[in-house]
Amino acid sequence: MTETLVIKDLHVSVEGKPILNGVNLTINRGETHALMGPNGSGKSTLGNAIMGHPSYEVTGGTIEINGEDVLDMDASERARAGIFMAFQRPMAIPGVKLADFLRHAATNVRNPDRKEGEDLIPMREFRKELKEKMGQLKMDTEFARRYVNDGFSGGEMKRAEILQLAMLRPKFAILDETDSGLDVDAVKLASQSIAAIAQETEGGTEMGILIITHHDKLLEQNTPDFTHVMLGGRLVETGGEELARELYTNGYDRIRADHPVEARVEAEMQDEEPAAV
Repeated sequence: MTETLVIKDLHVSVEGKPILNGVNLTINRGETHALMGPNGSGKSTLGNAIMGHPSYEVTGGTIEINGEDVLDMDASERARAGIFMAFQRPMAIPGVKLADFLRHAATNVRNPDRKEGEDLIPMREFRKELKEKMGQLKMDTEFARRYVNDGFSGGEMKRAEILQLAMLRPKFAILDETDSGLDVDAVKLASQSIAAIAQETEGGTEMGILIITHHDKLLEQNTPDFTHVMLGGRLVETGGEELARELYTNGYDRIRADHPVEARVEAEMQDEEPAAV
């Protein structure tokens, strides 16, 4: 049976302001979905709501992974169930080394029934795997000894997020503008790395990926099976890779003209934009 992440009629508010207004989306494992849309249209809100960020209030609709209610899970339970999110602006964790963080996180995700205090992945096994993944990402192994995102440049944060993706091997990955702040060579490496990681997940089954992006470079090695356009907190169009190319080349004027109701909602959202959407 195909494993799925299913979002139905999802409504989400931030600081009391409605942002998502009925989103429907199904992602099967092995599929790559691109999510594009103007700034403030609700793309990051969708990712944060799926992952369980406490600032994003789900006011209606459902999210299910393989038929199980995601909304009843806290963020750690969602991660153990196989959902991962690479954040647009990752948080720094001073005092926690990246290697230690990854060892604990990978152990918990790979052994979801593990209780805190039980055995971690054996150190020798973990170090071997971490070294292999860092080599794949062309990262200096000294990087793993630094505190998580503490003093990292924007590019270093994004590479650390991709390293987490490689080590955690989720069923479903949400990548929120992983290409932002990266130069051309770094975006190319990120695109290649994500494509390779997606094919290495447990059980030989590729992960399902939702790539939130404004650009097409991250999609060069991750050709979307589906491209979705978000406007005014709704998915207004779905197509293939050709739709992603159109949006990157021509922008959103046609989309706004074809969907005037959502375009009006978008304009209202921009007038009263909350802290993060």
